[in-house]
Amino acid sequence: MSEDSEPAASDSDESAAADDLTHTDDDGSVQMVDVGDKPDSERRAVAAGTIHLQPATVDAIRTDEIGKGDVLATARIGAIQAVKHTWETIPMCHQIPITNVDCEFSVGDDRIDLTVAVETTGKTGCEMEALEGVTTGLNVVWDMCKAVEKDDDGQYPDTGIEDVRVVEKIKRER
Repeated sequence: MSEDSEPAASDSDESAAADDLTHTDDDGSVQMVDVGDKPDSERRAVAAGTIHLQPATVDAIRTDEIGKGDVLATARIGAIQAVKHTWETIPMCHQIPITNVDCEFSVGDDRIDLTVAVETTGKTGCEMEALEGVTTGLNVVWDMCKAVEKDDDGQYPDTGIEDVRVVEKIKRER
């Protein structure tokens, strides 16, 4: 075994790990977690991510010179729509009552950072909704800018979405 190799997991380790999975039944089949008996609580999740762009593209976004329209306004709408429809795209995600979505953009020289905060009152958290908001919002930015981001070969050497993560998760009992 090399220094970088992980030791092989034993059958008992794998069995214990499988027992901890909440989205599988006793036979290992996928299932949605039953949250029916959980009390409602106030929940908030914040996710963030970054899209790297060419400086000229960022300047065009700032001056509203992208041919498809207002990039950040459209990305905000896309992010909010994604939050509201998360349960339709992530198979084991519950449909939850969204009480608030806040999208904040920070425009740098060669990047746009997006932070999405989601709030709900319910039986399960909203971090997946926040992550969906960030990834969709950043994908909308890419889609609206792809004509100016492509190089002569039709590739995107300077464009990339990265560092998508949950930065905060709060649960307040009622």
